[in-house]
Amino acid sequence: MHRLPAFLCALIVAMLPLTLSGADDPPLQLTLRTRVKAPGQDVYQAVEKKAAWNPRKTALIICDMWDDHWCKSAALRCGELTGPINALVKTARGRGVFIIHAPSSVTAFYKDAPQRQRALKAPFAATPVPLVTEERWGTAWYWTDARREGVLPIDDSDMGCDCKTKCKIREAWSRQTPGIEIAPDDAITDNGQETWNLLAERGIDHVLICGVHLNMCVLGRPFAIRQMVKLGKQVALVRDLTDTMYNPERPPGVQHFAGTDLVVEHVEKYWCPSIVSTDLTGKPAFRFKDDPRGK
Repeated sequence: MHRLPAFLCALIVAMLPLTLSGADDPPLQLTLRTRVKAPGQDVYQAVEKKAAWNPRKTALIICDMWDDHWCKSAALRCGELTGPINALVKTARGRGVFIIHAPSSVTAFYKDAPQRQRALKAPFAATPVPLVTEERWGTAWYWTDARREGVLPIDDSDMGCDCKTKCKIREAWSRQTPGIEIAPDDAITDNGQETWNLLAERGIDHVLICGVHLNMCVLGRPFAIRQMVKLGKQVALVRDLTDTMYNPERPPGVQHFAGTDLVVEHVEKYWCPSIVSTDLTGKPAFRFKDDPRGK
């Protein structure tokens, strides 16, 4: 049996970090859609541009994809989202994207899981601006920046149940839906500081976010769009893998999925661009089975 010379062994060992670092990983090729004002008009136009994100510098945050919901219609739509979100997560993870599961208020379910401990043990990192916490703004999704975004384009003051018989608001969830795999190298947190610590530890500059509900938690949670944008991260919403709490009986009186599109446009105007999951998975964009448009 032949042995490699000692200097060759040392050279191979020295090169291993370079091989494992992901430096040669192909970038994520994304089409970022924003809304900009047309010259001289008070009308916003959709503008798309191509971007290449380093997967090792990108995180995917899954917001509040719980195992149940107090609104029966919302629960059914979350069930529809589960498979497509899990497919996105698997593809992103396979490309080197860091996965953060963020099921708000139920992280205690995972208290002994290594993925939860990973978030708890990440070294503290100072933020460039003060974090907005749920304690500071009360109910998470009502943190708004009136100077930046004004009011939402849908009225969700009734909490958005669109069932014929309105559901009773309750704590219906106990964990993230088991239909979304939590892999060994993922993290679990619903805390803004812990999220920042995890991103800083890995030098992550880009954040993709999917899940529910866009007009509430996906915009307003401590780990979500408004916070990450305020902290200087480059953020993109996965617009086909989200939903809203919107009752069409409320203004502007449009169909539920059209209401979701209005909130997506609001995000694109005032906060961050959006992408479709196709950019990562190569599969057609997701559409809810009850959405009559495009059929």
